[in-house]
Amino acid sequence: MCRSMRWIALILIGMLGFAAQPAAASGSQEEKVDVAEVIFGHIGDSYGWHITEWNGSHVVIPLPCIVRSSTGWHVFMSSKIEHGHAYKGLFIAEEGRYADKIVEMGPDGNLVRPFDISITKNVASLMFGSALLVLLVLSCARWYRKHDAVEKAPGGFTGLMEMMVMMVHDDLIKDAVGPDHRKYAPYLLTAFFFIFLNNLLGIVPFFPGGANLTGNIAVTFVLAMCTFLAVNLFADRHYWKEIFWPDGPIFLKCPIPILQVIEILGMFTKPFSLMIRLFANIMAGHAMILGLVSVIFVAARIGPVIGGSMTVITMLFGVFMDCLELLVAYIQAYVFTMLSAVFIGLSRQGAHAENQ
Repeated sequence: MCRSMRWIALILIGMLGFAAQPAAASGSQEEKVDVAEVIFGHIGDSYGWHITEWNGSHVVIPLPCIVRSSTGWHVFMSSKIEHGHAYKGLFIAEEGRYADKIVEMGPDGNLVRPFDISITKNVASLMFGSALLVLLVLSCARWYRKHDAVEKAPGGFTGLMEMMVMMVHDDLIKDAVGPDHRKYAPYLLTAFFFIFLNNLLGIVPFFPGGANLTGNIAVTFVLAMCTFLAVNLFADRHYWKEIFWPDGPIFLKCPIPILQVIEILGMFTKPFSLMIRLFANIMAGHAMILGLVSVIFVAARIGPVIGGSMTVITMLFGVFMDCLELLVAYIQAYVFTMLSAVFIGLSRQGAHAENQ
């Protein structure tokens, strides 16, 4: 599904770009719709949070830029370097290796990337999503402090959260990890709700939603790295025995350690698959939705009849894709948590054996 969605998105971008060329050549004074720029502009990161366009002006929430350049540390708002402006020798590169990044001009005339820890759109979305998740969890904990769950069942949002927690814990974590699942349940539940919440926020088309956080490979890399550490730092001796002396014919283990090399590669390919799966599916989903919406603006330049009919068709497909993305948001959070629990369970084979 991941591969097919990416190819469909790329084909759609190509078709829309081809369709926009005749419209631009027709002599219309309207601005050309650059579909690829719209899609990849949303998928990528930025120093400001773009809200909308009003009367030809972009409405953008500026974010803090924190940069250490050749002249020292600089803290300023992103509005100071928008639209080609420079601030203390710092500006945003429009093309090249550092496109859309803060750069400065080096002594040799080449662009130099300073040390940059700015609060970008994805970072702001990460902070907001994390704060919202903490707030939701604490609101549920507050209900349990005030009520006896044995005598009174929670309702509303607290009841929904309890249902989801019990579903993930009892039906997934407990069975996959094994007897010592309580040690790993906090991390796995946090990963599930973090991914699920940010997937939902990515579908919301208005502020503070719309960021492509879980479709950013840096975020999925950190999540996968947390699973990698949970698997390998707390693994038992049976796990390491299977890594360095796996079951198999002796000639495949000594003198040439073929099986050992395969097992060691498997240690890294498992979290790598977690990273790529989540990143590619969420990114492709965002590209598909934006591509369908862009059809409206491209078709509107062709003519009122085609534009009107394509608008209706596109809106129907857009609603369908939004509903599909709601399902994908849950599935991807569930799959990441499930595979993480399975990998952790495989590293705790001794606990399984003792329990039997």
